[in-house]
Amino acid sequence: MTTWRPSVSVVYPMFNEEENIERAVHFAEAVLSDMTSDYEILIVNDASTDRSAEIAKALAQSNPCVKVFHHERNLKLGGALRTGFSKATKELVFYCDSDLPVDLMELNRAVHIMDFTRSDIISAYRFDRTAEGPIRTLYSVVYNLLIRFLFPLRVKDINFSFKLFKREILNKVALESEGSFIDAELLIKGKLHGLDVIFKMIRELVAFRMKMRHEIRAARVSEP
Repeated sequence: MTTWRPSVSVVYPMFNEEENIERAVHFAEAVLSDMTSDYEILIVNDASTDRSAEIAKALAQSNPCVKVFHHERNLKLGGALRTGFSKATKELVFYCDSDLPVDLMELNRAVHIMDFTRSDIISAYRFDRTAEGPIRTLYSVVYNLLIRFLFPLRVKDINFSFKLFKREILNKVALESEGSFIDAELLIKGKLHGLDVIFKMIRELVAFRMKMRHEIRAARVSEP
């Protein structure tokens, strides 16, 4: 078993995620504290209009490992991620949606894979996408085929929000995208710069996400 315990920056792009961000941070804390002694959780509030900023601020005040960055206007996914990446200080950078589409224990497995394969980027793809519905699934298939046709990259589920990479690659890869193309941009530019990109199959925890949302709503209803 690997003894590599790298420092890790987790980036959560956030827009109106008041129902999810607290749980996402707590899950990240639990996983990271077992993985490494040096981590940070970076929340990028992309001009949310709900209580996300307030909740994120409270989380940062209670834990020095949590840091929050606020956008005065919405810069979309690409802008939020670029802010998070620019603020990251640790050896590895990981990003995921704050509604937790996966079990964060997969992050630990991804670190093991990165160590074993000596890869620079780990990009996860889903085992089953049928829960998204036929239209979104078709859109994704066409989009991934287009990326594979236009660029030298055998992509799978390229927009899935589970990417782990070595922070040092940002010295080579200058990201510019404002929207969701940033996922493809990271992998395409990484490949063009000779970086080793590994694709890892993962099971999307749809049931887990639904259970989490139900628990949050139930807790709010029971509050006095």
